[in-house]
Amino acid sequence: MWRSLLKQASNTHKSKFVPESCTSSLSSSSCTGFCQTSAFINKFRPSKAINHGFSGCPILGFRENYVFPSQKGCLGRFGFSHSGNPSFFSGKFWNFKGYASAAEAIVSNEDDLSGSEEINELVEAMIKEERKESFSKQPKIMVGGMGVAKYNTLKRRQIKIETEAWEEAAKEYQELIADMCEQKLAPNLPYVKSLFLGWFEPLRDSIAAEQEVCKGNFKISHAAYFNELSADMMAVVTMHKLMGLLMTNTAGTGGIRVVQAACQIGEAIENEARIQKFLEKTKKKSTTDKKSATESEPETTEQGKLAKNEEKLRKKVTQLMKKQKVHQVREIVKGRDTSKPWGQEAHVKVGCRLIQLLMENAYIQPPVDQIGDGPPDIRPAFVHALKNVIKDGNRGSRRYGVIECDPLVRKGLEKTAKHMVIPYMPMLVPPQNWTGYDQGAYLFLPSYVMRTHGAKQQRETVKRTPRKQLEPVFEALDTLGNTKWRINRRILGVVDRLWANGGRLADLVDREDVPLPEEPDTEDETEIRKWKWKVKAVKKENNERHSQRCDVELKLAVARKMKDEVGFYYPHNLDFRGRAYPMHPYLNHLGSDLCRGVLEFAEGRPLGKSGLRWLKIHLANLYAGGVDKLSYEGRVEFTESHLDDIFDSADRPLEGKRWWLSAEDPFQCLAACINLSEALRSCTPEATISHMPVHQDGSCNGLQHYAALGRDKLGAAAVNLVAGDKPADVYSGIAARVLDIMKRDAQEDPATNPNALHARLLINQVDRKLVKQTVMTSVYGVTYVGARDQIKRRLKERGAIADDTQLFVASCYAARTTLTALGEMFQAARSIMGWLGECAKVIASENQPVRWVTPLGLPVVQPYRQLGRHLIKTSLQMLTLQRETDKVMVKRQRTAFPPNFVHSLDGSHMMMTAVACKKAGLNFAGVHDSYWTHACDVDEMNRILREKFVELYEAPILENLLESFQKAFPSWNFPPLPERGDFDLREVLESPYFFN
Repeated sequence: MWRSLLKQASNTHKSKFVPESCTSSLSSSSCTGFCQTSAFINKFRPSKAINHGFSGCPILGFRENYVFPSQKGCLGRFGFSHSGNPSFFSGKFWNFKGYASAAEAIVSNEDDLSGSEEINELVEAMIKEERKESFSKQPKIMVGGMGVAKYNTLKRRQIKIETEAWEEAAKEYQELIADMCEQKLAPNLPYVKSLFLGWFEPLRDSIAAEQEVCKGNFKISHAAYFNELSADMMAVVTMHKLMGLLMTNTAGTGGIRVVQAACQIGEAIENEARIQKFLEKTKKKSTTDKKSATESEPETTEQGKLAKNEEKLRKKVTQLMKKQKVHQVREIVKGRDTSKPWGQEAHVKVGCRLIQLLMENAYIQPPVDQIGDGPPDIRPAFVHALKNVIKDGNRGSRRYGVIECDPLVRKGLEKTAKHMVIPYMPMLVPPQNWTGYDQGAYLFLPSYVMRTHGAKQQRETVKRTPRKQLEPVFEALDTLGNTKWRINRRILGVVDRLWANGGRLADLVDREDVPLPEEPDTEDETEIRKWKWKVKAVKKENNERHSQRCDVELKLAVARKMKDEVGFYYPHNLDFRGRAYPMHPYLNHLGSDLCRGVLEFAEGRPLGKSGLRWLKIHLANLYAGGVDKLSYEGRVEFTESHLDDIFDSADRPLEGKRWWLSAEDPFQCLAACINLSEALRSCTPEATISHMPVHQDGSCNGLQHYAALGRDKLGAAAVNLVAGDKPADVYSGIAARVLDIMKRDAQEDPATNPNALHARLLINQVDRKLVKQTVMTSVYGVTYVGARDQIKRRLKERGAIADDTQLFVASCYAARTTLTALGEMFQAARSIMGWLGECAKVIASENQPVRWVTPLGLPVVQPYRQLGRHLIKTSLQMLTLQRETDKVMVKRQRTAFPPNFVHSLDGSHMMMTAVACKKAGLNFAGVHDSYWTHACDVDEMNRILREKFVELYEAPILENLLESFQKAFPSWNFPPLPERGDFDLREVLESPYFFN
């Protein structure tokens, strides 16, 4: 019966959309092919199908729920393929009223088809079958490497994380307070969270009272900004931000400068206020608003139009929010947001008042068992104090206002991280592509492509630069941001166990303080003076340990939050020189061995034959201790000779021999042991999936760039630009030269050459470690004084020279000798550094900052200007804000230009390599001069990074720089370009240890 009805339907409905000319193309493909290849469908296909929560074909006029049946036909009896009835698909039956299928077309014609129950049952069965077929047969639409539905779910979570973190914390405190009132019991909370809970309500009430006072009273300095955010959210931001600053204070003194705390709290309040204002605009008008509008007086025509336009815009934004079209929403809101940025002065005024309110309302009480029989010792949790801070080199001191926390709060800080709101967390979805100075990365959190640190000229220069010029930089940052990471749970488990047992191992800081020395029972002033010095040294050590413990806690807090995620992403931005950095500050691959050990690529790839070899080399590199200076074959041999130790480390990291703990990078070494053990125990080692990033590091990369700039043969050979049987070690080379000079001096007569005594004293102390830091920092323009201090620290660590005067004089001699050896080995580098410095001096002497454009098109302006003082009266104290003046710092512009210029070149090389690796299908991560990819892809990455280095330096970089200076300042005289050698850059392509 249904066949006849179907025939009747096909005769009744004439073709409306599909012309006869399309018949042949349609009939020559299955229905699935129709979705993909038909010219008709391509004409009407929407430009984007990203928001379909379904993998079917997004065809105009069809609902998204269904797709065409497959060739097999529904219920195994009925199909639309060319093998059945071609004329059936040529337009005679098909009516484009939004039907998803023939089944729905039949349903829509119930009047013509008499509404038979048999047909209805058949249609229901067909629809079910179509759903099954559609989900099993159709290709899945992918976004960011995942299905659309999964992407949308993660994106919703990401939006919630970015926009509701502070709000959620405020709600939690409100619920806990309500629960306490209801149960009449204090909840069992962690110590720090109980502190937050105790401070929250009185602080919130005080802020609310202050907001009432500020309304209409603009004589109060902070009044204009104090009602931009609700009191409960201001309370949460203030508490968490101040505690976070105390945790990350590198001085580890349990205090933070008022100006720093006030600026950051004020800025956080402004950012959150803008987000909340933005979200508020996207909400529909409430029913009460509508009601009041109807009761009000009739509007004029213009008012009515404005109201309608506002309502339309509100609806549009709401719809875009639902569809998660964040970029479009941001553009609309940005266009509508007429409010000006608050500025630093407003930040410190708002921040100071909030800190003051927190100090008035935050109290602390020792635990019951510490009170004894006396009255309860309730004291302020934070106090405001003034401190004298000695400037560098003991050249006077300055008085600063600081916020100090009580020792009990300070003790709790180390366990605070898990309860802190960390705003810029790694992202659950790929970051927004960069399209402008402040457009990209996070969906809602303020994101800027460059960290200008208040340097107005640099910020404005980047903003004015055409987008087309910056596209290579944007593409590189997007590439780095799209690398997907995950937590290595096995390594995190080992870290957690070590940390729970007090740290101390694998470069983890000791969780216990050093006990203070007892006061001597004597009146001898010398002994008392020695005791005071010891107390001072122990307090300094404990402050440093406290700071390091807070740092570890923050890293572990992020790792624990992310460990259950399938993957996450690090949005990247730039410093002013063009070097790329992850925007999340705590747990990232630029961090310590702990960070790198617990991070791995989310995507796994089979090792393959070359990957297995590279994994062995990588393990030897991580073990280091001189092993990383061997040839590749020597490193493989080292790993293979320690297989028992590697298996033991993987199986019993803490119960076994703990061989991995002797590595220079212990946690990364353990991760490599685990991965290699899995591979070698597998029946097919080369098929083992590896998530491990394998590193290829430049050999003293700054000097590599100088050698390429100067085409310096001697320098190129010293830093592995030339092929060799094993890697050249520039530090050992310099140490050997220093030793030769000292041996020569030691033979001289001390009466005629005073250096003879110093040489004899130091001759047994010279090794690569003594000179390494000075050689490394030579490319950053290290001065004689800097080199002296570096060598003095190394000698002091060894305790080789007890007398301080003798130590100082010997350090002076060693520094001079090391710089002489450097000048001999890297003459071209020295001449280029000198030329760059002279050019900078010419420019800065005319009160202009040095500026240039990197090979990727990024404009750079050196930010070094003399700072003026701007006094601001706040509710807490008089604050001095530093502001740029119009006067540049001539000396700083000159000394900083050579290292900054080279950093801009190494940043360009890394970004060029990143983009090329993406195009080659590789996963890539970069840490300045260390490039990472999967073990199986190391050979391909090595080829790419060498080609990009040659491509970078085949361009006339110094000539272009001089030309840009002469064009910008045509009447000034610049020194001529330095002479360069005849090193053939293409030798780099054949150098196995260039990056190794």
